[in-house]
Amino acid sequence: MKRVSVINLGCPKNQVDSEVISGLFLFSSKFELISSPEDAEIIVVNTCGFIEDAKRESLDVIFEMAEFKKEGKCEKLYVIGCLAQRYGKELLKEIPELDGVLGDGDLVKTVNLITNHSDKNINEKKIYTNKKVQDFIYSDEMPRNRFGPKHFAYLKIAEGCDNCCSYCAIPLIKGRYRSRTIESIVKEARKLALEGVKEIALVAQDTTRYGLDYYGELRLASLLRELVKIEGLEWIRLLYCYPDVFTDEMVEIMASESKICKYVDLPLQHADNQILQKMNRRNTVEEALALISNLRKAIPEIFIRSTFITGFPGETEQQFQNLLNFIRETKLDRVGVFAYSEEDNTPAAKMPDQIPVSIREKRKNMVMELQADLAYDIQQKRVGKNIRAILEERISDKVWLGRTEGDAPEIDGQIFLEGAVNHTVGDIVTARITKADSYDFEGRIL
Repeated sequence: MKRVSVINLGCPKNQVDSEVISGLFLFSSKFELISSPEDAEIIVVNTCGFIEDAKRESLDVIFEMAEFKKEGKCEKLYVIGCLAQRYGKELLKEIPELDGVLGDGDLVKTVNLITNHSDKNINEKKIYTNKKVQDFIYSDEMPRNRFGPKHFAYLKIAEGCDNCCSYCAIPLIKGRYRSRTIESIVKEARKLALEGVKEIALVAQDTTRYGLDYYGELRLASLLRELVKIEGLEWIRLLYCYPDVFTDEMVEIMASESKICKYVDLPLQHADNQILQKMNRRNTVEEALALISNLRKAIPEIFIRSTFITGFPGETEQQFQNLLNFIRETKLDRVGVFAYSEEDNTPAAKMPDQIPVSIREKRKNMVMELQADLAYDIQQKRVGKNIRAILEERISDKVWLGRTEGDAPEIDGQIFLEGAVNHTVGDIVTARITKADSYDFEGRIL
């Protein structure tokens, strides 16, 4: 049996793919799946190619893994995923240590290709795949060797994207939006609950557009109504919800169903209508403000997260100030910021008036500094209130590390909790917040 290690990079959607690939290797009689690449005979790197920083990280990891091959520990090194789909030929040309570059497509076939190729002599011809039209849809029947804690899992409900934002290469990589069926998603969620999963986070490139392609109408609310029925599942978290199709029905179900976390991730990207139009975003600033207001009226305790891009082509100083003013006005609980990244073959990369990188970064830092100040005051308003939290690690006899309902894993903050030693990892408790900074809480289990 060959020892194989799968390295995951990038977003939660990538993580699901890596878990499936690991599961397929695990169920093969030819491989032993291990976590340490330094001990592996076969290394598979699942890459991200979303923005420049992600591409750089992927390349750094590939070069690091190539060192293991130079030292003779690794026999075969393969690169898969987004970077492989976009720059496969260049990777093969520039990195001689690679034995194969497999673009996005069919995960099952990818593993089969690696399986067949790894049986051959080490000097055999390298393999390269690049599927031009993406039609792969993830299925509940595919095995997953989940990474991370037993009590949490990502649940991918769709592949691809139809939004075609002018700065984004995802539709070029992943293809058109393709929803899974409600039956398939519910079946997988039941399986996860039986494995001990208490919290799932629904992910797709655009979670709120779920069902439009397959059913001819938005069906995320219908999906949620089925998921909340699953015994053992206690939290359902919503990520990547686009504001233009966040319906009143969605607001209502979030307000009425206790299993749905009072948390929503709304990637708004900017707060100037001219910039939003150039980005090919479908919502206006006024519509975003109305949605935020509606969510807070219906769910006063809700945590709202958003992401923004600074330095988009042609962004004037006034348009940047409009973004800062929007952040001041809305006082969002969680904010992420990216400096604009020019992506090959996207409309935005061809636009005039590209902003210097130094200004993009400066503006990003200004947003982060503003949000840190705002977040501190926002967090203080929750001190003294009760909140649900999930326990993730016991760090001493009397202190637990966990996450509140308003904190997504590996994205947002944490809570340090005192009390109640008779709990286990994955328990969801009620706690009183006793202290807060801009990102984290301290509290006491009730």
